[in-house]
Amino acid sequence: MRQFHDTFSTPLGDFSVAVNATGAVIATAFGGLAELRGRVDADELARDPKRVAAIRTEVTEYFAGERHDFTLELAPSGTAFQRQVWDALVKIPLGETRTYGQLAAQLGNPNASRAVGRANATNPICLIVPCHRVIGADGSLTGFAFGEDIKRRLLDHETSMAGAPAPALSS
Repeated sequence: MRQFHDTFSTPLGDFSVAVNATGAVIATAFGGLAELRGRVDADELARDPKRVAAIRTEVTEYFAGERHDFTLELAPSGTAFQRQVWDALVKIPLGETRTYGQLAAQLGNPNASRAVGRANATNPICLIVPCHRVIGADGSLTGFAFGEDIKRRLLDHETSMAGAPAPALSS
């Protein structure tokens, strides 16, 4: 199936987006096309800025502090459990964090924190599906594919947008 992409600048560097033929987001990545290709299963990935224009607009609004929630159609590829975890991620309010254990308990299995962590790590739609809002039980910034610095900057940005006190994080 043919899929489409574009890369654009954000305050945190290049951000790439891939969409399917209907325009639903299938993958995103900080760092450009090479990073994106590692997150999408595509035989053909054609550059088409028009197909990702709405996504670019929402991401730009987010970084400008004008958008708290994304309204994009999402079509990540994953198991039923992964999709359940990713659905829970989009429900974490802007400016807040959750631990892997809290998400596991929310999903009805408090002993599944490691499975939640694995699902979080395989989230193909970073930023829009906010896996960066998940932290370690001790408050540490654990497990973000694009590095601790970007994760911290995203959390700081969201905290300032929400007008909430900064979460207690340890490195």
